[in-house]
Amino acid sequence: MEKPFSYPDAALLCSARDRLAQLPPLVTSGEIEKLRNEIALAQAGKRFILQGGDCAEMLAECSSAPIANKLKILLQMSLVLIHGLRMPVTRVGRFAGQYAKPRSSPTETKEIDGQSCTLPSYFGDLVNQIDFNKDARTPDPFLMVEGYKHAALTLNFIRSLLDGGFADLHHPEYWDLSFFNNATVSTQRRAQYEQMSRTLADGLAFMQNLGEQTVEDSSRVDFYTSHEGLNLFYEQAQTRQVPRRTGFYDLTTHLPWIGERNRQLDGPHIEFFKGIVNPVGVKVGPTMQPDELIQLIDALNPTDTAGKLVLIARMGAGKVAQNLPPLLEKVKSEGRTVLWMVDPMHGNGTTTSSGIKTRNFDDILSELESTVDAHSNAGTTLGGVHFELTGEDVTECLGGGSGITEEDLSKNYVSLCDPRLNYQQSLEIAFLLAGAISKAKES
Repeated sequence: MEKPFSYPDAALLCSARDRLAQLPPLVTSGEIEKLRNEIALAQAGKRFILQGGDCAEMLAECSSAPIANKLKILLQMSLVLIHGLRMPVTRVGRFAGQYAKPRSSPTETKEIDGQSCTLPSYFGDLVNQIDFNKDARTPDPFLMVEGYKHAALTLNFIRSLLDGGFADLHHPEYWDLSFFNNATVSTQRRAQYEQMSRTLADGLAFMQNLGEQTVEDSSRVDFYTSHEGLNLFYEQAQTRQVPRRTGFYDLTTHLPWIGERNRQLDGPHIEFFKGIVNPVGVKVGPTMQPDELIQLIDALNPTDTAGKLVLIARMGAGKVAQNLPPLLEKVKSEGRTVLWMVDPMHGNGTTTSSGIKTRNFDDILSELESTVDAHSNAGTTLGGVHFELTGEDVTECLGGGSGITEEDLSKNYVSLCDPRLNYQQSLEIAFLLAGAISKAKES
C-alpha cells in the first residue's frame, strides 16, 4: 500500500482546507456530466478518449509556452485519431492539478557533507518542495492553496486559447513531421505517415461529419482535465453539492483517478472515490486478479452506471498477453459496464547503465499493439489511451522516428518524475495507434 505523507501542523492543515473550501470550483458539474456522457459513448465504441500530459506538474513551470505546447500536441494527436478511427475523440489533459507524486517510501536518505540524512520524500509540489533540506521537505498544507491557484491559472489560459481559436493550429502546415525522414523509420511506416498526413487537412470535415463540430465553431473544441487523486485533503476540500443536482462532485477536476498503489478495497482512496459523482479512473496492473477486479468495479460503480468507471490497464509490454485477457473475459462475462483504456507508459520503465530512468518507444508501441490484439480477440472495446507526454523537444524516452539513443538522453532531460514522450514521439505514436486499431477492426 502507498505509504502516506503526513502534515505536522494539524491547525495549519485545517486552515488550508477551510480556505480551499471557500474558493470557487475549478470545473463545473455540467462539464463533468458532459464528460461522463462522452465516456459512455466510448464504452459503446462510438467515441475514443485521448488522455495525456505531464507525469507531475511543477508550480514553477506554470507558464504560457509549456501549457500551449501540451495543448497543441493533444489537439494534433486527437485529429490523427479522428482521421484514423473515423470517430470523435475526447481530449483529457493530465494537467491543472497533476501536482502530487506517488512514492513507494515516505522518506528519502542522502549523504550530505559526509553525513547520512533522512528526510520526507518529495511528494510533488502539492505537498512539499523538491530541495533536499528540512524546510523544503516538510509537508506544507498551504501548498494545496498554491496548487489550486496555479491550476486555476492553467485552466483559464487553456479556455482562453480554445475560445480564441487555438484549435486551428491542428492544420498540418503547423506540424513538425521531420521524423518522417529519419533513417530509423522504415519505408513502409514512412509511406503510412505520408499517406495520412496528405489527407489530414480533411480533419475538420471528418469532425463535422461525425457531429463533433459545426462550421460555425470549427476552431472550438472541448477539453477536460484529469489528475491522480493522491492528496485526499485537496480533493475533499473542493468536493461539494451543487444546485439542482444530486450527489457530491469533486470540483478540482473532471476525471480524477486512483493509482496502482492506492486501489486497496479497504483503503481511503477507494472510500473517497465511492462517494463522488464524477467519472473516476483506476489503474489496473499485472498483479490484478479477475475476482479482485470485479470487487473493485462493484465498489466504485455499484449501480453499473454508464460513463462512470474507467479501467486504465498498465501491464508492461511483455505481460499484456498473459495478464490482460483474463481480466477482459471476466468483466465481459460478468456484464459490467466499464471503459477500458491502456496506459503503455508505466509498465515499461527501465534504467540505463548510467542510472537514467527512461522508456523505450518500441516497448510503448508493443504494449499498445498487444492491448489492441487482446481486445480484438476478446470481443471487447478499447476505448481510450493514457500517455505521459509533453509538447517540448525533450530527450527522455528512447527511440521513435526521432532516433533518440542513450547518448542523447542527457541533451534535454528535464522531467523530475517519469520520462515523457516528446512532441515528435507523441505525434508518431498517434499515427501508429490509429493504424493498429484500424487494422484490428478490418481483420
